[in-house]
Amino acid sequence: MNLFRPQLGLLSLIFTALLCLQPLPQALAAAPLAADLVQDNQPIDFLQQKFTDFFVELQDKHLFTAAELRGIFTGLTIDRRVLVLMDKQWEAKPYYQYAPLFITDGIIRTGRAKLAEHRQLLDRIEQQLGVDREVIVAIWGVETRYGSNQGSYNVLRTLTTLFDAYPRRAQFFRGELIHFLLLCRENGMDPRQINGSYAGAFGQTQFIPSSFRKYAISFDGDQKKDVWHSVPDVLASIANYLKHFGWTLHAPLYAELGTRLNSPQLLQAEQAGRRGRVPAQAVEQAQKLRLPPVPGGKPLSIVGLEQPPTAAAEKRYVAGYPNFQAITQWNHSNRYAMAVAELAEALAQ
Repeated sequence: MNLFRPQLGLLSLIFTALLCLQPLPQALAAAPLAADLVQDNQPIDFLQQKFTDFFVELQDKHLFTAAELRGIFTGLTIDRRVLVLMDKQWEAKPYYQYAPLFITDGIIRTGRAKLAEHRQLLDRIEQQLGVDREVIVAIWGVETRYGSNQGSYNVLRTLTTLFDAYPRRAQFFRGELIHFLLLCRENGMDPRQINGSYAGAFGQTQFIPSSFRKYAISFDGDQKKDVWHSVPDVLASIANYLKHFGWTLHAPLYAELGTRLNSPQLLQAEQAGRRGRVPAQAVEQAQKLRLPPVPGGKPLSIVGLEQPPTAAAEKRYVAGYPNFQAITQWNHSNRYAMAVAELAEALAQ
C-alpha cells in the first residue's frame, strides 16, 4: 500500500499518525508564509496540498517509499532565520561595501598560498578543463574562505522552510529539495545530516543541489563527487561549472570604461543588469577607447559599480566579457562576478 497517496482518502490520518506533526493555524495554512508571520521552530504543516502533491511525486516519479519519507521529514520545523536572511542578501549592498567582504589582505594571502600548494592540481585542471586557476581559487575563497566556512544551516530544514514559507521562490526551492533528496540517495548520504548556507547551498563549492548533480565531478580518482573534503573535486567542479558556460582560458574578464557612459544604448544595458548586452564596437565608439579582442565576437555586459560617497563619481563602469558573464551564471549578481574578478587579479600578482 502506498501510504502517501491522497486518493486513498486516509492522508490526514496517515500524516497525523505517522509524522506526528501539528497543523498550522488555518489562517497561516491557507496562504504562503512570510518571515513576519511565522515563529522559529514552528511545525511545518505537511497536510497542505502542496506537500501532498510533493510526496506523491517523490513516490511515483522518484520511487521513494513512504517509510523513507517519514524518516526524512518527521519533526521538521520552520527555520525563521533562513527567511529573514533571504531578504537581506549581501549582493544587495553597494559595491564599495560588498567587495571588501571578500577582498581582504588575509583572503589574498591565503589564496596565494593555495595557488602554490595546489599548483600541480591546478595545472591539470587548466589543461583538462580550460579554466583559469586564479578564478577557480577566487570563487573558492569567496564562497567558503577556501573551505573553512561551509555553512551551519541544516540543508533539509532550510530547503523545506523555503518551499513552505518563502512564496516568492517556493517553486524553485521545491525543485531544489527534490534534487537534494536525489543527490543524497545517489551518493549514500543522510539528508538530515548535511549543513550549508541559508539558501540551501553546501560544500566547499556552495553548490545548490541541482548544480551539484549537473556540474560536480570527481577529480581525485575515486569516482565519488566529494565537494566537502576532496580539494581536487572541489576545484575541478568549480572549473567544470564555468566550462559549461563557455569559459575561454586566458581571455579577459572585463575592461574599464570610466566613470560615465556616453550613449543611451550603454545606459540601457547597464540598467538591464546581467542580461543587458552590447556589441564591443558600440562600446568602443561610445566610450572612445580600444577594447581587448572579445572571444567569438560576443556582446559585452555593461556593469556599474557603486563608489563611496566621497568619490568624484557615483559609479565606475566596466565592460563584462564572456568569462565575466560565465561567473554570473554561478551567481547572478554582477557585483559578485566583479568581486571574483578583482580577487583573481590580486591572487595573480
